[in-house]
Amino acid sequence: MATESEKPSNHKSINKPSLLERLSNFLLREPEDREQLVELLHSAYENSLMDADSLAMIEGVLQVSEMQVRDIMIPRSQMDVIDITEPPEVFIPSVIETAHSRFPVIEGNKNDVIGILLAKDLLRYYAGEDFEVRDMLRPAVFIPEAKRLNILLKEFRSNRNHIAIVVDEYGGVAGMVTIEDVLEQIVGDIEDEYDYDEDEDNIIQNADGQYRVKALTEIADFNEIIGTTFSDEEFSTIGGLIVSKFGHLPKRNEEVSFNGIHVKVLRADSRRLHTILVSVKTESAIQSEG
Repeated sequence: MATESEKPSNHKSINKPSLLERLSNFLLREPEDREQLVELLHSAYENSLMDADSLAMIEGVLQVSEMQVRDIMIPRSQMDVIDITEPPEVFIPSVIETAHSRFPVIEGNKNDVIGILLAKDLLRYYAGEDFEVRDMLRPAVFIPEAKRLNILLKEFRSNRNHIAIVVDEYGGVAGMVTIEDVLEQIVGDIEDEYDYDEDEDNIIQNADGQYRVKALTEIADFNEIIGTTFSDEEFSTIGGLIVSKFGHLPKRNEEVSFNGIHVKVLRADSRRLHTILVSVKTESAIQSEG
C-alpha cells in the first residue's frame, strides 16, 4: 500500500488553467447589468477569447435591442419615392439614378403612401408589355416610430419584407426604414466603431493634426474649432455641406478639397454620411494649387 508521500502528484494539472477553463471563468461571471456585460465582453476580447469583429457585432446586437425605429429611420423629407400621378418616363430616370431595389409609391404627397414598387417590375415597361404601376404595387407595411429594432428585424425576417413606412402618433408618414438600415447597426463599419467612440465629442483632433468629425456637427461648431468661416444659411451641419461639395452621397474613402480643407470620408452607408477626416491645408499648399 502506497504511503502518503508515494501518492502521485497532481500539481501539474492545477498549475495553469486551460483555455477552456479561462473561457468558462469569464462566462460564469454573471453580469448584473448591461454595463457589466459589455465590460465582460471587452475583457474577453482583451484576453484574445474573441476577435474585434465578433465583439463589434455582439455590441451591435445589444444596441439594436435598445434602439427604436425613430433612431435610424430615413426622414420623410429624404425618402426617395415614386409618384403614381407621374408617367413612367418622368420617374424612371430617378429610379435608375438612386439605384434602390424598392420604392414607396405615393399619390400626390408623401403622406399618402399607397404601396411599394420593386424596381425590377419596371422591366415590363421596357419589354413593351401593358404597363400599369398601380397593378404592380405590393402592400406597404406601416409601423410606429417607437417600435424596437430587434422586434422589427424579427418581423422583417418572418414576413420576408424588406421595407416599412414609419408613421407618427397622428398617423402621418414620418419616414421609412429598411432591413439594411437595421442590419447596418449590427455589422456596420467596425474600424470606425473602435477608432471613434460615438459618445465622444463631435470633433476630435488626432496626433497628426487631422480632425475626426461627425457629419451631424453644426457648421458653427466646426468653424470655431477648425478655424473656417463656412456659412450655415444653406446647410446647418458640416455633413450637408460636404455632400453638396461631392454632388452625391459619397462612399468610404472618397475625398474632396475646398476652401482650404481636405476631406476624406471615413464612414458612410447607403443613406447617410457619418464621419469624415478633415485636414487643414497650409497657406503654401493653397497657393500652389491656385
